[in-house]
Amino acid sequence: MHPLQWVAVIITIGLNALDGFDILASAFAAPGIAGEWHISREALGLVLSMELWGMVAGSIVLGGLTDLAGRRRTILLCITVMALGMAMATTATGPESLSVWRLVTGFGIGGMLTSINAVAAELSSLKHRSLAMAIMVIGYPLGGVIGGLVVQQLLKGESWRAVFMLGAIASAVFIPLVVLFVPETPAFLEQKRPAGALAAINRTFARFRLPALAALAPRGPETVRPGLLDIVKPGLIGTTTVLTLGYFFHAISFYFILKWAPKIIADFGHSPSEAAGVLTSANIGGAIGGAVFGVFMQRFGIKRPTLVVLLGSVIGITLFGSHDKGSTLLIWSIAASLGMVFANAAIVGFYASFAAGFPTHVRGTGTGFALGIGRLGGALSPILAGYLFKAQLGLQGVAMVMACGSLVAFGLLARFNLRPR
Repeated sequence: MHPLQWVAVIITIGLNALDGFDILASAFAAPGIAGEWHISREALGLVLSMELWGMVAGSIVLGGLTDLAGRRRTILLCITVMALGMAMATTATGPESLSVWRLVTGFGIGGMLTSINAVAAELSSLKHRSLAMAIMVIGYPLGGVIGGLVVQQLLKGESWRAVFMLGAIASAVFIPLVVLFVPETPAFLEQKRPAGALAAINRTFARFRLPALAALAPRGPETVRPGLLDIVKPGLIGTTTVLTLGYFFHAISFYFILKWAPKIIADFGHSPSEAAGVLTSANIGGAIGGAVFGVFMQRFGIKRPTLVVLLGSVIGITLFGSHDKGSTLLIWSIAASLGMVFANAAIVGFYASFAAGFPTHVRGTGTGFALGIGRLGGALSPILAGYLFKAQLGLQGVAMVMACGSLVAFGLLARFNLRPR
């Protein structure tokens, strides 16, 4: 791969890191939000879930747009929406207005994730595609790590609103980077063939020091034009169903630690800044797990390593719930990190499965659909946990229930035969 191909992949890492921070912003701000507005745990769970509901809509709506208008245009639209939502969240006067702007932010995030997944796959060589996908996905926890370190300092002297302003500024910074370094993918241009497609493809090939095409492959009049609804037709319906449901159930487990860890630890007597530090440690674990998992995928494929880490996620999340008021911050950090090592590695496995299982013309649509419906699980996760806490199950009982999502995902994926297309 040419260095500029890697630059484009690195930009997708940064965009995923931006998504990671934007999603976790409400978790970082949760203790301050609850303190200022005096809201209950179940009400806070609803606020924490709003960007996830936005992601559901954004993944489905903008996932289709990335296959119609292009990966690059969709990314730029999504960054703009995210910056707007984060900036306006700083003006919220209550849980209702904050929820609206978190919903807007989530809409942009949902479309972003479908687009960068396609870009990382389509601007990479076949040999390095699994590695590129893996390092793109670990941008998510890296955003939590870097953002968490900054937030720890912000929360010492600023209110929770500063967390959202940080996200707005970071989002705006990425707009010129995408314009300069992320071209439209040749795979999309060849498939859609807009005016000037061949010239655009050759400009990208020249940038990457690849030989130019003399012409696009001819299409006969009898060729059936592929459509976005192909993901629910014979040939792809099985892939769509298994990957969507598998991601749905795993997201229930994945978002439990990410959304509730700061509030749980703050309730055990630690400061909001210290609680944010534990979430930062969890994201470090997620980044490490994703990176190591990428190496295993290159050697052992996608399915078997993903099954292993799904079981690890069940164990790690259950162990997180075994701690109590007597646990130190170090113990909490280790427990959260261990859970996220496996939980985020499984996310990497699903993203790689999306890129391998869906062909070019519906890669954004299929990924967006799977992420959108799958993220209903993520949206339900903080709400479900909030009501389980209200039912007096205790942290251990709640963690055991929430870990079952990864176990169901394991059962679905175990019987699925993924054939890269």
